[in-house]
Amino acid sequence: MVIRFLWPGKTKNKQVRDLQNRYFRKLSRLEKCELIESKEAKGLAERNSRKIKKIEAENLEKHLKDDYIICLSDKGEEMTSLDLARFLEKLALDSHRAAAFVLGGYLGLEDSFVKKADFLLCLSKMTFSHELTRIMLLEQIYRALTLIKGRAYAK
Repeated sequence: MVIRFLWPGKTKNKQVRDLQNRYFRKLSRLEKCELIESKEAKGLAERNSRKIKKIEAENLEKHLKDDYIICLSDKGEEMTSLDLARFLEKLALDSHRAAAFVLGGYLGLEDSFVKKADFLLCLSKMTFSHELTRIMLLEQIYRALTLIKGRAYAK
């Protein structure tokens, strides 16, 4: 299975980026992974949120192939780590498509993009910064893969 992570823009906070890279390296040892940081909308005030989300959605879409699209959304399904592992394992068995985990920028994802998703995943009902959410997603996918592969993971 190929796992893609897509989000607009590079992670700016150095400590967060270092941790993101650490988890991505660990993930890459377990499964084929790609990290795609698409172009983010720049130079627009937040009051232009619709336009910002539209631009970022268009830039994300350019990188999708015939992927099983999993968008992170507060309207998505919450899972335990074990549930996520089972979900990924079933996806790998039932589909030959790559799993594309898509996160929005600081304003989230455009509604029309979210509607195209095959699945909506909610990491938490709480609100986290988009950069912190990137790490949380990578860590949970890493945890899921260690469960699938029968490896120990420190709790």
